[in-house]
Amino acid sequence: MIYCVEDERNIRELLVYTLGTTGFQAKGLSDGKELFTALEDEIPELILLDIMLPGDDGYAILEKLKKEHRTRDIPIIMVTAKEAEYDKVRGLDGGADDYITKPFGMMEFISRVRAVLRRSSRQTQDKILRCENLSVNVDRHEVMDGQRRVELTLKEFEMLRYLMENQGIVLSRDRLLEHIWGYDFDGETRTVDVHIRTLRQKLGDCGNLIETIRGVGYRIGDGR
Repeated sequence: MIYCVEDERNIRELLVYTLGTTGFQAKGLSDGKELFTALEDEIPELILLDIMLPGDDGYAILEKLKKEHRTRDIPIIMVTAKEAEYDKVRGLDGGADDYITKPFGMMEFISRVRAVLRRSSRQTQDKILRCENLSVNVDRHEVMDGQRRVELTLKEFEMLRYLMENQGIVLSRDRLLEHIWGYDFDGETRTVDVHIRTLRQKLGDCGNLIETIRGVGYRIGDGR
């Protein structure tokens, strides 16, 4: 998923369409408020960020993204008409991964998107997710409760990873079911509850980090 934050509708729709036709999922957002609302539901693989936006400008949004635990590692490409060297340096020094000035060709745009995603993929090798004493090594499929290694089944690991990647977000049973088992799974949401129970037991003291949000689903951590 790629979020495209652009207040000019024609440009936003063109970028979303171009990404869609080249195999990416993309969602268009008109300002920072819409972006942060979307981030409550899903963390994207990449954010395309205009600078001149209503409300908070792109620089202010970039600063907020880099300060938040859940969003600071999301790759960001600034896509803007501001082409002065000062603006480029400000964006890149602020944490942006690339800076594209308008107007630009769509082939170059897609190539730079792919390049940033490749770099991001390499950088996330051996990415470790942490919440208090609990750590998850994504690539090695290792889970540690402090110094104790925790043995999990594949589904338990995938569920824990999904919760850890979305710290502070309440994930519904339906959403967990769809993400872990897939849309074609013919089971019930009770399956999620059973796996959460065994996951808590295996995690020992760290099992208390998984909160039950009554009538909704589950959450781990506060996202800070």
